[in-house]
Amino acid sequence: MEQSNTNTNLFDLQIDDQSSSYLTETAKWAKFLSILGFIGCGLMVILAIGMGSFMGSLMQNSMMPGGGFLLSIVYIAMAALYFIPCLYLYRFAGSMQLALRAADAHQLQTSFRNLKSCFKFLGILTIVLLSIYALAMIGGLTALAFSV
Repeated sequence: MEQSNTNTNLFDLQIDDQSSSYLTETAKWAKFLSILGFIGCGLMVILAIGMGSFMGSLMQNSMMPGGGFLLSIVYIAMAALYFIPCLYLYRFAGSMQLALRAADAHQLQTSFRNLKSCFKFLGILTIVLLSIYALAMIGGLTALAFSV
């Protein structure tokens, strides 16, 4: 009986010059986009504080006291959710650049693990948001049906 080796490399995979060039360029763009993402997160937090104060003063005499604070919390939560994939993308870029410079297989593995985590987080977040949208649509249609 022949045993299959489950610990083999995928076709003894090697990174050639062309692949290295693609990965180098990918890492540069990933770092650029992640830094822009960090700046966007910072701006969202500043906007959350500013808009929260502004909306709080507008809603002071309205039926919804504390609405500005709620708005601030929502914007800060959005910034936190946006920060996580940006961090994974930044770590991917840094590890990939180190791996290609030093020909370090461990850094290459670390970079791909961070890229996987980035996409996994974004995929789960997308599923959660689509579920919330579906529930909101069902709730809206139910409310519409009972109002008629």
